[in-house]
Amino acid sequence: MPINLILGVVALASLVFAVVLFNFFGLWLRARISGAPVGMGTLIAMKLRGLPVAQVVDARITAVKAGLPIETDPLEAHYLAGGNVNQVILALIAAEKSGIELSFDHARGIDLATKGTGKTVLDAVKTSINPKVIDCPNPASGKVTIDGVAKDGIGVKAKARVTVRTNLAQFVGGATEETIIARVGEGIVSAIGSADSYKLVLENPDRISKAVLAKGLDSGTAFEILSIDIADVDIGENIGAKLQAEQADADKRVAQAKAEVRRAAAVAVEQEMRAKTQEMRAKVVEAEAQVPQAMADAFRAGNLGIMDYVRMKNIQADTEMRGSIAGTDRPREGAQ
Repeated sequence: MPINLILGVVALASLVFAVVLFNFFGLWLRARISGAPVGMGTLIAMKLRGLPVAQVVDARITAVKAGLPIETDPLEAHYLAGGNVNQVILALIAAEKSGIELSFDHARGIDLATKGTGKTVLDAVKTSINPKVIDCPNPASGKVTIDGVAKDGIGVKAKARVTVRTNLAQFVGGATEETIIARVGEGIVSAIGSADSYKLVLENPDRISKAVLAKGLDSGTAFEILSIDIADVDIGENIGAKLQAEQADADKRVAQAKAEVRRAAAVAVEQEMRAKTQEMRAKVVEAEAQVPQAMADAFRAGNLGIMDYVRMKNIQADTEMRGSIAGTDRPREGAQ
């Protein structure tokens, strides 16, 4: 083999070795000194896979120093899955120091579940260690009170503060804070509605919190409710009286409508009777119109004499005089 080729290979190998030492020797030495050794081959493989070698190595060092012997392989897998390696390690350390049982697989599951939500697995562990308070209703929703109505019809407005801590066992897939707020709000409305009087609610607000807590509202959520405190209770509208007034007004409108129907029916009957009256008058006039013709026929047949006619006229005149004296000015219909 030519000497120049041998020298070239040696120079290339030396160059590669120098580059490796320059890039990885510091990390390798730091890991070794920290008691969390990482092989040079592993460092090179991580670099070839596009992993942040320093971040993974530092995460392993942090975990080992905290008494958590985590290898680089699961850290690499979590990073490639889109997780935050540092947050997982810090969450594991916080849980371990606080006596909370949390495995690496569970921690990285929570980390992936909270991705893009603005929360982290470390926040979940911190909330499990130090419970937080949730306002009910949420001021961001635009509502400032939860409104209910007691059995006596008086409205009651309440504000609550719910103390919760993270339930790590069912954090993945569990309902969020919004569900807690909705359930507590529903429970408060139900508790107010079951009170016989608004006075009972004002005298003993903790009856609301006790009734709500007894329902186990944290079931299936990512939190455990520690306490529900009624921060404020106030009197609202007299809903019962308002509803009764509205019902009375509605009943009045219905009665008016029914009366109008009856009036319209009566008017229709009246018009019908007037029409029948006119019809009967027309028949009377028609019958009276036949009297002269009948009298003429009687004269021609010899059944009516002139003296009979005169007596009839005298009787008619006498009747008209009596009617005039009595104030009856109705004209005699059909008179000749």
